[in-house]
Amino acid sequence: QVQLVESGGGLVQAGGSLRLSCAASGRTFSSYTMGWFRQAPGKERELVAAVSKSVRSTYYADSVKGRFTISRDNAKNTVYLQMNNLKPEDTAVYYCAASVFSGIATIPGGYNYWGQGTQVTVSS
Repeated sequence: QVQLVESGGGLVQAGGSLRLSCAASGRTFSSYTMGWFRQAPGKERELVAAVSKSVRSTYYADSVKGRFTISRDNAKNTVYLQMNNLKPEDTAVYYCAASVFSGIATIPGGYNYWGQGTQVTVSS
């Protein structure tokens, strides 16, 4: 089992940047595919970015390609989401999630563990 704790959310103006962090407990962090999801009010939870356990594979939603970068530091049990050129439509609660599957699942059901979420608000 793994526990996930997100940090780094906040209020930022359009065009600004934020870096989200997700710290994981346990000694098996490197065995999980890690993902960042977001959920805006009235919308479904969607996968924003994910990185495989080997770091060889990454996934980005079309809406964030070229602006967001996911990375992980297995020595620190931490996954990051660098968000640049933020837009008002990026406003949402962002969740860190861990998957035991070897591939990158793109739906919430493919993830086994979740953090509590961190709010990101982008003002226009």
